[in-house]
Amino acid sequence: MKVNLPVRRAILMRRTFEAPSEGREKKIRLDFNENTAGCSQAVRRAIARITSKQLAMYPDYRPATRRLARHFHVRPEELLLANGADDALRAFFGAFVQEGSRILICEPTFPMYRYYAEIFGARIDVLRYTVDMKFPLHDVIAALRKKPRVLFIANPNNPTGTLLQRESIQLILKAAIHTAVVIDEAYAEFSRVTLAPWIRRYSQLFVVRTFSKVAGLAGLRLGAVLARKDSLDFLRRAMPPFPVNVAALVAAEAALRDSRTMRRYVKEINRLREWFGAELRRLGVKTYSSAGNFLLADFGPNGPALFKRIERQGILLRERSREIAPGFVRISIGTPTEMRTLLKAIHNEYK
Repeated sequence: MKVNLPVRRAILMRRTFEAPSEGREKKIRLDFNENTAGCSQAVRRAIARITSKQLAMYPDYRPATRRLARHFHVRPEELLLANGADDALRAFFGAFVQEGSRILICEPTFPMYRYYAEIFGARIDVLRYTVDMKFPLHDVIAALRKKPRVLFIANPNNPTGTLLQRESIQLILKAAIHTAVVIDEAYAEFSRVTLAPWIRRYSQLFVVRTFSKVAGLAGLRLGAVLARKDSLDFLRRAMPPFPVNVAALVAAEAALRDSRTMRRYVKEINRLREWFGAELRRLGVKTYSSAGNFLLADFGPNGPALFKRIERQGILLRERSREIAPGFVRISIGTPTEMRTLLKAIHNEYK
C-alpha cells in the first residue's frame, strides 16, 4: 500500500531544527546562555513538596498567574503563561501570521523567529545589524511602511548583546500602527531595561519574558507574554488550554520568593562579563558591548579552528561564523571557575 501524506509545502522546504544538545553532559556548557550556577535551592525544595494529586491533575493557573503578575507589575489579565518563551513566540504566528504574509526581523538574532516564520510559510523581511552591532533603527521604521504582521526585536539582542534604549523603541511603536511589536526580553534582568510599564499605552506592544535565564529554570520551560488585555486575548485564542506544567509553576513562584538569589546571580554575571571581556581584549580579541549573560567576540579567521580545539577540551561555545563572519563566537557567562577554565584554554590555544 502506497501512502502519500499531505505535508504542507513550508514543511517540505525546510530542515528539522535540531538543537546541538547531544553529548553535552559533564562538559562546560557555555553555548546556550544557560544559568550554569543552577536554580535556587528553594526551587528544589518546592518541587519536592509537589503532591501525587497535584501531578495527577491539570494545573489551576489562577493563583500562580496572580503572583507572577505582581512580579512583573502587571494585572493578571495582562499576563499569559506559555511552555517556555519559544512557545510564546509560536503563539504570535498562530494569532497574526498567515501563509505569505510578512514578518520583520533584524539579524543576527534569536533563530526561533525565522524558524517559526518558515514553518508558517511567512515572507521574512530581514534587516541587518551594522558591522559594529548597532540596531538598524531608521531602516526598521522605513520597513514598517510595508505593514509586516509582526516585528520581532530581542532586547538585549542575542547574539550581539545590543541593547535598544526606550527612546528608540518608542519611535518604532509610533510607526508600527499596523504591526504587532514583540519585544523579547529574555535577558531583561541583566540589562535592567523593560518595556512592561508601556503595555497599557501601546496596544500593539507585546513583551516576552522567560524564567530560563536568571531563575535557572530552562529545564522546566516557563515563559510569559505581557500585553494589554484586549491585545493579549488574540494570543489566548492561539494557545492550548493547559500549556504549562505544575512543576514549572511551583518552581517559578519559589524562585521569585528567593529573589535574593536571583539578584546575587545577576550581579555576579555582570561582573564576570566585564572582567572576561577585558581579558579577551588584552589578548587582542575584539569584543562587543553586551547587556545579557553572554558576550560576542571576534577571534578572526583562525577562530573556527580555535573553537574546535577548545571543544575537544570539553568546553562548548556557540560559534557564529556562519551567521556573522568566520571567527565570531557567542560565549555564555558561566561560573567563575568555568570562566577561568575557558580563559586558560584560550591562553594556551590562541595564536
